[in-house]
Amino acid sequence: MIKDYFMLTLKNVRKRGIRSWLTMLGIFLGIAAVVSLISLGSGLQKAIIGQFGTLDADKLMLENTGTGFGPPGSTAVKKLNSHDLELVKSVSEVEFAVPRLIRVASVEYNGVAKFRNVVSVPDDDAEFVAVINDFINADAESGRLIKEGDRGKVVLGNNFFKEDYGKDIFVGKTIKIQGREFEVVGILEKASSFIVNSFVLMPESDLQELLDIDDEIDLIVVQVTDEDKTETVAEEMARRLRKDRHLKVGEEDFSIQTPVQSLSAVNTILGIINIIVSGIAAISLFIGGIGIANTMYTSVLERTRDIGIMKAIGSKNQVIMLIFLMESGLLGLAGGIIGAAIGLGLAYLVSIAASSFLGGIDFAVSLSWPLIVGAVCFSLFIGILSGILPAIQASKMHPVEALRK
Repeated sequence: MIKDYFMLTLKNVRKRGIRSWLTMLGIFLGIAAVVSLISLGSGLQKAIIGQFGTLDADKLMLENTGTGFGPPGSTAVKKLNSHDLELVKSVSEVEFAVPRLIRVASVEYNGVAKFRNVVSVPDDDAEFVAVINDFINADAESGRLIKEGDRGKVVLGNNFFKEDYGKDIFVGKTIKIQGREFEVVGILEKASSFIVNSFVLMPESDLQELLDIDDEIDLIVVQVTDEDKTETVAEEMARRLRKDRHLKVGEEDFSIQTPVQSLSAVNTILGIINIIVSGIAAISLFIGGIGIANTMYTSVLERTRDIGIMKAIGSKNQVIMLIFLMESGLLGLAGGIIGAAIGLGLAYLVSIAASSFLGGIDFAVSLSWPLIVGAVCFSLFIGILSGILPAIQASKMHPVEALRK
């Protein structure tokens, strides 16, 4: 019996043709917005958190306040120095502190010059291993990493494309940095951070000599002995730096980045974005629900005589109501399925375009079945809810009056 009702419902929906598609348009838009935007929000969250993947729970980054956009510490007017480094090392619970230089330099290959971030690698082998393996969290895809005693050698990130220089750069090739030749001894594996993918790693002594750098530090990476005390160490570092620089609380000309602060800020922003997105999608679904209700009311008026005939031959009110509810539910279900498919398609297209445009950022959209099933079920619920009043109106019609119309 239910199968017969369903076939009748499907026939009625198909009979209305273009009107059914227009009715489902609001549902299409609402569900597509929910699925695509929430999926993109999830991908955005993973991509942004990936940019913080270079900062482990037991590490801090200290830099002076910058004046513009650029690598950490590179735009600071006043640079950190060896005195600041010793001050940081004197804080209890600091296992070691590694100074780093991050500068923008001209990198030339095949007659094409591009500006890239050049990052220093400590000359001490133990510090180098700590920085590369723990902080950058990348290994060599081809060739090797820079080792102690290397001079005139560089390791490139994974973002040096043939499109940029006209030719691929392989291990063993020679590139020019600020007009001086360096041998490429390794290419890093692709990292989740586009910053790491664009790095040129160079021995610290070479970078200091190349750019005539004396007692300057752009960034200090701090390893904490106990990750549970990371925030405490950050507070103590800030207190000592303020005291040494004669600064009051709130007047800091430096910043200390901790994993908790960074990820908390990112998650808060993304949470707000998801709320706004859900609100926009809810408005679209509400409009879609009104469209379904309007179509069902129109259907009741158009099929008044049919309803009278069904009642005259013995159909109960519950059967009439069930048919109309199934019809409105089918509109919501079809709209939800098609909208979810459209939403996923849009999300994947946007993610591909974003990854290509931003270069190096892994903007991947993960297929969330709970989200898809939940969106479709919610669409079905909206459809049924929108059809309740028209179904009640149809079921309460008197057969004699219905046959007269």
